[in-house]
Amino acid sequence: MSDISSEPLTVVEGCESLPQLFRKRCTELGDRLAMREKEFGIWNRFSWDDYYQRAREIGAALMEMGLQTGEVVSIIAENRKEWLFFDMAIMCSGGVTNGVYTTDAPTQVQHICADSATRFLVVEDEEQLDKYLEVRDSLPMVKKVIVLEDEGLKTFQDDKVMFIDDIYELGRAHLDKYADEWDKRIDAVQPDDTALLVYTSGTTGAPKGAMISHANVLFQTKNAGVWIGDCYDEEIMSILPLCHIAERTFSVFLALHYRWVVNFVEAPDTSFENTMEVSPTVFFGVPRMWEKMYSGVVIKIKEAIWLGRFAYNWAVGVGERYEEAREENNPSAVLRAQRWLAEKLVFHNLKVMLGLDRARIMFTGAAPVAPDLIRWYRAIGLDLYELYGQTECSGITSSNRDGANRLGSIGQAVPHVEMKIAEDGEILYRGPHIFKGYLNQPEKTAETVIEGWLHSGDVGSVDNEGYYKITDRKKDIIITAGGKNITPSEIENQLKFSPYISDAVIIGDKRKYLTCLVMIDHENVLQYAQDLNVPFTDYASLCAREEVVGLINEEVEKVNQNFARVETVKKFSIIDQELTADDEELTATMKLKRSKVAETYKELIDAMY
Repeated sequence: MSDISSEPLTVVEGCESLPQLFRKRCTELGDRLAMREKEFGIWNRFSWDDYYQRAREIGAALMEMGLQTGEVVSIIAENRKEWLFFDMAIMCSGGVTNGVYTTDAPTQVQHICADSATRFLVVEDEEQLDKYLEVRDSLPMVKKVIVLEDEGLKTFQDDKVMFIDDIYELGRAHLDKYADEWDKRIDAVQPDDTALLVYTSGTTGAPKGAMISHANVLFQTKNAGVWIGDCYDEEIMSILPLCHIAERTFSVFLALHYRWVVNFVEAPDTSFENTMEVSPTVFFGVPRMWEKMYSGVVIKIKEAIWLGRFAYNWAVGVGERYEEAREENNPSAVLRAQRWLAEKLVFHNLKVMLGLDRARIMFTGAAPVAPDLIRWYRAIGLDLYELYGQTECSGITSSNRDGANRLGSIGQAVPHVEMKIAEDGEILYRGPHIFKGYLNQPEKTAETVIEGWLHSGDVGSVDNEGYYKITDRKKDIIITAGGKNITPSEIENQLKFSPYISDAVIIGDKRKYLTCLVMIDHENVLQYAQDLNVPFTDYASLCAREEVVGLINEEVEKVNQNFARVETVKKFSIIDQELTADDEELTATMKLKRSKVAETYKELIDAMY
């Protein structure tokens, strides 16, 4: 149990559901800024009044078309203002929101919509509409499909398909008709009602729909003030898919509770550029994002003149010594002066370049991260904290925080949550944040939640101060042919700390030795090849170049020095195609799916043995 579990929750008076919280916030804040969205190079501003009005119009339209309490509306779209407009409209109308990843294949869309009995489907554009059209015959329960962008669809006509402008027009025409019904449905929502469905990634079978209640979500928002701190009126970037519980928590639920301004990037590949423009005060990212930022800095420093490289190396050295001393609460006056100078000469400009010069609340989660990466951010003056959670706990279970931070750990249990280690090393937890269960799968729910304890599937340990550490996923532990237990994530994280390695998968279960599949950081390796005039024609030929293989070998050998002989990587192969979230081998949060990678690249793996 966390030692701060007795601290009270910060309650928004009179709000027992997300719709009630939404109505209260919009009424209080009126014309204050709620969100920005960049389109065609311009940041457009939307107030809380705009937020509420759009949600009311969509809600009236959905009710007019027959949306009933408890019915599901699914959304397949990138992060944008309409995602939030629909999300709140659906919940306020008594419905359940279900996010579908834009990278899902038509068969996955079919499974999720059928399993959730989706009544209305919101799609972003022609590409997402095509997925529905391909499987429409198996989805008779879908009453209407609503398209957000009509490019390429100007002349398209279908009885089941509407466009967003038609929805707004229909809603405005029926606002008065449903004015009382809108408030009645908001007031009727109960804390234990399902607010949203979040489908798991399905790496071990068909995706399962996790049912998360209003009480689950509000517990997370009320609880967050303790581990985040005084966090009202902040600004955040919305980058990761809103289908993911972590991004939904930060960009929607915490934003509502703490009155944050949400900024939507123009496109996923412009996220870092847009972050520089906004300079948010809150930033949540997965390790891949933090690694990418760090790699970009390392490459730029290598290209700098000698004076710039000297200044950077000196400043980072000072920052590291300062952080070590700060942990002991005894930085000397000389060290404090050096740290001040390093900030003025190097770190401030570095943070501006990253778009984090105003950031004061930064978290990493959703995947393991190398402690050295967090150490680097802290050295340059950015307090990055690792937290831990899962879909099944509707967000966060443990977190490092200001004044309670231990590198290499996932922190202590958050207030009002219990955690423990089972006899087999699995991390278990329980509390008000545990989900309602898997939709239509009571047997899977019973396997996951036993006597109130959620079995996380993660193996770890806890020290005498309550700091938990994840060793690996229970199913990912490698047992070599010699009987040695290996935790691959620790080796993989150190490999990914290299600016030239984007991702890595350690292989070795029931094998004589460890090998590794490596995915290069395309941008940085490309720059390396150009600097050395290495000829290549495409991505595959770049990966095959002797110079690139040698570069990666050097990075692997550096990491090998940190491990016992049995834990070292004996051979590696470079994956010669650039994987994106559209590929089955990657999750939407850019994690390699170990089982899928092993299946896809079986011949490449076998060749290393």
